[in-house]
Amino acid sequence: MGQRQRHRGQHPEDARLFAPRWIPALREAVADLSFLLSRRYAPKSALKLVGDKFQLDARQRRAVGRAACSDESLAHRQAHDVPVDQLAGRDLLIDGYNLLILIESALSGGILLRGRDGCIRDMASIHGSYRTVEETLPAVHRIGEAFDALGIATAKWYFDAPVSNSGKLKVFLLEEAARAGWPWQIDIEHNPDKILAVAQDPVVTSDSWILDRADAWTPLVSHVIGGVPLENPVIDLSDQAV
Repeated sequence: MGQRQRHRGQHPEDARLFAPRWIPALREAVADLSFLLSRRYAPKSALKLVGDKFQLDARQRRAVGRAACSDESLAHRQAHDVPVDQLAGRDLLIDGYNLLILIESALSGGILLRGRDGCIRDMASIHGSYRTVEETLPAVHRIGEAFDALGIATAKWYFDAPVSNSGKLKVFLLEEAARAGWPWQIDIEHNPDKILAVAQDPVVTSDSWILDRADAWTPLVSHVIGGVPLENPVIDLSDQAV
């Protein structure tokens, strides 16, 4: 068996693949892919076309795919964005692995991307099984403290039943919440994305499929990682990037 992963989101080639010289090309690639998606090109073939044009590595193509979105998706997401200063006293629904892994990645020096829609996304994946890393506990506490500061009424976390160790993670999070006095609820569902996509309360996620359907979502990641000295700054691939 391979050595157990100690940190989330790090890749040995990221320093080269996301070096400053690559950022202008990646931004242009995101703009081109967003243009094609807006004109109903199939995402897979559109990404290949753009990736070939800019001679991108597979991991760079994945980053471009995560950062791009169509004009229609952008308009929907902007119209349903709930600012963090309007969350006091409200319940939040949390896309559990999406948020937790993103904050773990931020704290461990993983690559973070700001997409066209303003969402921050990571480059990590868990391949059907979740294991804690050194940043898991600090990430949980960063999230809990941020929710407290915003005056969140209840945080309702949803985790995927098909991902192994979801049950252990639920126990761990509930124990931490009990110690800190956080009003957290945790559900394990076969397909939490469908639940989050039709929720009435604001959803915390950067998952594009959910964002294109949700009635309300909130961009909490910047708030959660605010004040944390990140090893790697967020790479801005949005239309507003300079």
